[in-house]
Amino acid sequence: MLTAAHYRRDKRGPGDGGDMRHRRNNIRRTIAFTAALTLGAAAAADTAYHDAEVMDVEPIVEVIEYVEPKRHCRSRIARAGADDPLVPIVGGLIGGAIGNAVGHNKTNKRVGAVIGAVIGGNIAMRAADGAASAHRARETVCDMVDETVRHEQVTAYMVTYRFRGEIYRARMPDRPGKTIRVRVTVQPT
Repeated sequence: MLTAAHYRRDKRGPGDGGDMRHRRNNIRRTIAFTAALTLGAAAAADTAYHDAEVMDVEPIVEVIEYVEPKRHCRSRIARAGADDPLVPIVGGLIGGAIGNAVGHNKTNKRVGAVIGAVIGGNIAMRAADGAASAHRARETVCDMVDETVRHEQVTAYMVTYRFRGEIYRARMPDRPGKTIRVRVTVQPT
């Protein structure tokens, strides 16, 4: 049989604190939350910030290397026609034809053709060199070359500072001023 007290407790439900087990859980949560706040406040009380005098600052320098394509150009004198491989061939053919025409019998024609080819090729090369020296031109020749580039870069600073009569050193990313801010934390050992 249900009494009025049972009815009231059943109507409230577990979320309203009517259930005893739920009340105990709420009390435990409150105690845990209060303890966390107290410990956090105690930890914050052990940390303080102070200014320390900067004694010395040394830049930490690293050498940075990378490969960069560079265009290297030079000027040279170009001779027109002197480097043409057809010049001695054409000269040799013409000289061979002339030597063959001069010869009287079969053997003379062969010897005349060979000698005419050699002489004709030689004359053609000299003629091309002479014409080329008269028509010299400057030209610019460029090549792409990979070049290693090195430069020094300050990556950090080694800072020597004094705090409460003691000397300390620390690596810092930026150059400090006359003082730096230090965090002091006190913990039991």
